[in-house]
Amino acid sequence: MPSFQQQVRALESWRNFPLRTRLDASDGRRVLVTFDDGPDPAPDATPLILTELERSRARALFFCVGEQVQRAPQLAQEIVARGHLVGLHGHRHLRPGALPDAGAELEQALAAFAAAGLPRPRLFRPPYGELTAPLSEAAAQLGLETIGWSAWGLDWEEVPAARIVELVARDLAPGAIVLLHDSARYAPRRSPRATAAAIAGICARARALGLEPELPPSLTGDG
Repeated sequence: MPSFQQQVRALESWRNFPLRTRLDASDGRRVLVTFDDGPDPAPDATPLILTELERSRARALFFCVGEQVQRAPQLAQEIVARGHLVGLHGHRHLRPGALPDAGAELEQALAAFAAAGLPRPRLFRPPYGELTAPLSEAAAQLGLETIGWSAWGLDWEEVPAARIVELVARDLAPGAIVLLHDSARYAPRRSPRATAAAIAGICARARALGLEPELPPSLTGDG
């Protein structure tokens, strides 16, 4: 997982490519909580995240990695069964510059989703948030909409839950897209337990502002 400075550079790369960093105005006062890097079957990873989301009566978008879906297909299915949405986060979680063929990478991930019995994803977030022309074009050709974020908790580091809540809360607003992680497989931290512990606080802070952590019609196609 990149350093803060690398993440800033990733944000700068977004200027050159089409992607969504906020929800549509038609989504009202919703905020979208997203999780990258799973599904991870470790007890303190995706399963705990799902439990905390249920306790907070929130639904989220999980950007799943193809190789992680292959390792835990039943957990990937459980994400969907619990009412959450799945999107694509690459197949091997490689930086775009390390991909010899961006299209083949995305197609391999889509095949992993299909083999696991998951619905074909419509949404894509590049690993590390970094976009290149080949990756952006490959995603578009496969009918994938690229999604960024407008709020983050820096939770790929060893950050306590209270700090994650505060970092996310400062950027909460109607249409915010929140970046979090449900796995530590690609990160320097040891566990996503702090992220799980932050979910209740993030949802409470959102609702105190009159916002609802819920899947938006503009992304689910329900509206």
